[in-house]
Amino acid sequence: MNKPRVLFLCTGNSARSQMAEAFLRTYAGDRFEVHSAGVDAKGFILPDVIAVMKELGIAMEGQRSKSVTEYLGKMHFAHVVTVCGDAEKNCPAVFLNMGTHEHWPFDDPASIDGNDPERLNRTREIRDQIASRIREWLKTQAV
Repeated sequence: MNKPRVLFLCTGNSARSQMAEAFLRTYAGDRFEVHSAGVDAKGFILPDVIAVMKELGIAMEGQRSKSVTEYLGKMHFAHVVTVCGDAEKNCPAVFLNMGTHEHWPFDDPASIDGNDPERLNRTREIRDQIASRIREWLKTQAV
């Protein structure tokens, strides 16, 4: 059976899209084939993101920061979700014209200033916003 493919896009693929990928995989089980990418991938996942996801028991092993170009011409996605304005503006049009396109803007954990506790608290807030949005989106899916 072919599962619908979902692609979460952000700028660096180091935080928001990675969390969205992990949450959808966790909440939906094997209902979807889930991917994430960045228009300017950083090549790593932020340690704060890994830490706050681990607090919920969600391990991100197997996930890696990757460029959207890894998917160009190779996959068709039933759902493309941009999670930041930069990805929305700079995403290759081929992805935005595939399947269903949605834009869910979230603040960027990579741009949070402050000491460790302040950064972690703000990253937790963003994590929880993404988790809530994924749960709401799943209610609309017939898969």
